[in-house]
Amino acid sequence: MSVGVSHATRLVLPGPQHLEAYRAALAGGWCANNLAGPDGAAKELAQLDADPAAFLALCDDPQARGGPVTLPDGSQVARIPSRRWWMWASDSDHAADAFAGSIGLRWAADLGPLPPHVLGHIGYSVVTWHRQRGHATRALGLLLPHARALGLREVELTTDTDNSSSQRVITANGGVLVGPFDKGAAYGNKPGLRFRVTL
Repeated sequence: MSVGVSHATRLVLPGPQHLEAYRAALAGGWCANNLAGPDGAAKELAQLDADPAAFLALCDDPQARGGPVTLPDGSQVARIPSRRWWMWASDSDHAADAFAGSIGLRWAADLGPLPPHVLGHIGYSVVTWHRQRGHATRALGLLLPHARALGLREVELTTDTDNSSSQRVITANGGVLVGPFDKGAAYGNKPGLRFRVTL
């Protein structure tokens, strides 16, 4: 972060007025889905361009009305309730607000434990050109009250074992390390770390 530069982060529910900035991020190779692989941005861009209204509907799907979700191994599972916010950033380096990333909340319909294939209640991704400015930390802090308002008493977040940046984001927001875990066959049985934030 540049010395003397003030950064601010706010969350917006995705709407038509935000699509141009989101599309530009996808065209730049960024993808909100950290597990989507190298072609994730192109796939999401194709979905957005094919039906912008349907794309936005999936961003705000608290009734889980969208179709099944495809996991990294190609298997499909039922969608669970979810809502996504986009991070909007402003700082003294830019005259206007800019798209900075995405953060999403998922939960079981009965507010109970998540299905085994769901790697945490919350996932986030900051665009490459806005990283190291604290946006993920602030976005997570802004999101936690929404999780509490749903009735969740705690949320789980997971990271790769070597993702120290994400681990710092979580612990800065009160996350406590639960321990290592196996992500399961759908994710190649890769190891991960599980954190919990009490609400």
